[in-house]
Amino acid sequence: MTEHDAQPAADREPTAAGKPQNAAHDNGAQVSTDVTPPGTPEAAIPELVIISGMSGAGRSTAAKCLEDLGWFVVDNLPPALIPTMVELGARSQGNVARIAVVVDVRGRRFFDNLRESLADLEAKHVTRRIVFLESSDEALVRRFESVRRPHPLQGDGRIVDGIAAERELLRELRGDADLVIDTSSLNVHELRAKMDAQFAGEEEPELRATVMSFGFKYGLPVDADLVADMRFLPNPHWVPELRPFTGLNEEVAAYVFNQPGAKEFLDRYAELLRLIAAGYRREGKRYVTIAIGCTGGKHRSVAMSEKLAARLAAEGVETVVVHRDMGRE
Repeated sequence: MTEHDAQPAADREPTAAGKPQNAAHDNGAQVSTDVTPPGTPEAAIPELVIISGMSGAGRSTAAKCLEDLGWFVVDNLPPALIPTMVELGARSQGNVARIAVVVDVRGRRFFDNLRESLADLEAKHVTRRIVFLESSDEALVRRFESVRRPHPLQGDGRIVDGIAAERELLRELRGDADLVIDTSSLNVHELRAKMDAQFAGEEEPELRATVMSFGFKYGLPVDADLVADMRFLPNPHWVPELRPFTGLNEEVAAYVFNQPGAKEFLDRYAELLRLIAAGYRREGKRYVTIAIGCTGGKHRSVAMSEKLAARLAAEGVETVVVHRDMGRE
């Protein structure tokens, strides 16, 4: 997956000078007031998505996906101009109802203005979401080397130096992100599928959850909000007749949930997630990734992820199940 620097033009509309409706003279000074005609509808504030993340992680692909879904996309807009872009959209009489802005280190001299712009948007009650594209150092180095391009922050150093500098620069923004997508093992089509799953719906659900099984021996998922460890349960790997199968197999699932503590964990963790989900909704967080791990990501974590996802779906949470490491052995 590589970054493409296509940048849709976003020309600022000229501001028409309003003519004074009433004018009076007071001691030779002219005083004018603008009167809004009665019945004039209020400008609709556009929905806003800010796309950011690591260079080479797929920002352009994510932006193109939103563009295909009908969003007005602006690439590499200086953060200080984001409120202006929203105001222009509000004056478009509904023609620009959804705006996506790509913010990255190519505009690093403007990057310090981002927090001020976000505070301005919050004060104006603008609905905004931050999508952060993440990837491992190894994947990023491989992508930059494949296109023979330098990292925008590497200067006279190596690609890994630029990546490290960018991670530090984006650390705070990543913590504020509503949705983090790890593209380390995704191709372009898989990333587009993830974006479609989050933004293609006609109506925005209250909360979307991704339940991901994984193997600890392959590393923690970097985009996980919550992590649970299933290694307290006996491993079906050591049962010869179950070893070839996965947690999607009925016999493996039955073995896992017949172990002491398995059903109790499912019940109590589902109850805990109800509490957390209510808090996420109050705070306006719309996406959560729940990672369920075991040693190899093949048996216990897969079986538990399937059951947990079914519980969440039954409670009205739109849920997607991903088995990250199943099939790697």
